[in-house]
Amino acid sequence: MTIKIFTTGGTFDKVYFDALSEFHIGDPMVSELLQEANVTFAYSVEPLLHKDSLEITAEDRAMIRGRVQRATESMVLITHGTDTMVATAKDLQGIENKTIVLFGAMQPARMRYSDAMFNLGIASAAVQILPAGIYIAMNGQIFDPDEVTKNRAEARFEKIAEPTRSD
Repeated sequence: MTIKIFTTGGTFDKVYFDALSEFHIGDPMVSELLQEANVTFAYSVEPLLHKDSLEITAEDRAMIRGRVQRATESMVLITHGTDTMVATAKDLQGIENKTIVLFGAMQPARMRYSDAMFNLGIASAAVQILPAGIYIAMNGQIFDPDEVTKNRAEARFEKIAEPTRSD
């Protein structure tokens, strides 16, 4: 089986120019990372967007959903910026018979100290073993999009705390 990988940009593919954090979204890094890791599973990569996730629109999300639905593969990975990853994951809910895992990075894959390769590894394993559904793979965990939030202060994704009940 082949894993379909869609790329949308985000920090995962960012290229920084200077100390003022000027950047652009570069070419997708996922193929290079998978080659470096010497993976043996079949995959194909299709770039969809080259955007910071804060720039992703409702039209972009509809296009992503359409491409995922039309993909013949049942295992789908999506690189995505972390700021709006949860929103895109929620927009993909209801797609049947596919295991879809979104992942990204807090630091660009091109940087020496990045979580990109680790998140790619977790997502690659998750898409192969989880049942059909939508998931987010970040910080060594797999999350349900309805139960996760990005903690900007701690630079990580976390399960949404259960509301406390007062009986």
